[in-house]
Amino acid sequence: MAGSHRRSSAETREHVLEVAHELFYWQGIRAVGVDKIAAEAGVAPTTLYRLFASKDDLIAAYVERAHVAYRDWFQTALESGGDDPQARILALFEAQTVMLQPDICRGCPFLMVLTEFPDEALPSHQEAVTMKRWVRDQFATLTAALDVPDPSALADHLTLIFEGAYASVQALGPTGPASHNHTLAKTILDSHIRTSA
Repeated sequence: MAGSHRRSSAETREHVLEVAHELFYWQGIRAVGVDKIAAEAGVAPTTLYRLFASKDDLIAAYVERAHVAYRDWFQTALESGGDDPQARILALFEAQTVMLQPDICRGCPFLMVLTEFPDEALPSHQEAVTMKRWVRDQFATLTAALDVPDPSALADHLTLIFEGAYASVQALGPTGPASHNHTLAKTILDSHIRTSA
């Protein structure tokens, strides 16, 4: 047909991952079968299995893709705070508040993966753990640049607030405890900075 576009293998793979992301994130990974993903993506199951050898491979690719997108979001949020580490931290919590709205968020995809796949040997589980460690490392880098007595403890506190907001929003919504993430982060920061004065 004139004007039609046949996707390359790489384009088809990305399209399938986009569809898988929507289904896995909003409906649950275990709840969504490969046949449903193939149907929603408009590809034959055999095509999907040529791209991903198994559902486990598809899940691992989904988590890896989410990891890359999340890092990009995280870094953009930090950059909006400029060069000051305290401002960067608060900018991140402001961006998280926007992200936690129900039309775009039902919680953290990496926490969902860890809940659905507790087997530490699975690539998807390992990728999710890597993501969580990366977040903690970012807070460690930011707090190390502040003049505070215990940067590591501050990084732990901020990580707990940040991750807790994602966990809370699933059950209690964005107007529940998660809505206080920025205020609590500022309070913790101010407390540590006052202690150093």
